Amino acid sequence: MQRYLLNPPMKALTWAGFSRGQVLVETQGRRSGKRRRNVVGMKTAGDIGWVVAEQGRHAGWVRNIEAHPSVRVRIGRRWCPARAEIVADDDPYARLDAFERRSHAAAVRRFGTELTTVRFDFEK
Repeated sequence: MQRYLLNPPMKALTWAGFSRGQVLVETQGRRSGKRRRNVVGMKTAGDIGWVVAEQGRHAGWVRNIEAHPSVRVRIGRRWCPARAEIVADDDPYARLDAFERRSHAAAVRRFGTELTTVRFDFEK
């Protein structure tokens, strides 16, 4: 219940571009086809974005990506189209260390059950 109460303000802060290191990922629902938006921690490097999903393939947004890999990512105050892909052979713990955000990495490690790396290739 607490997680639900914290989510709407976080989405608003991320939407406005005030949450450093956090982005909105907009997926298409795998069954409903509706837009779904989730706040995730992302590290960008050029035209590539990296996310470590705490719940792995159990997370709804990750399952939506498996069904429909074309997504939009709101970085700062603009939407960027991207193609998402689950990277099964990547080390999510090493990827978290590359984020260089200790508090984020600690929270993901503590609350995560099946860490999984997701790669976002931004379209130009």
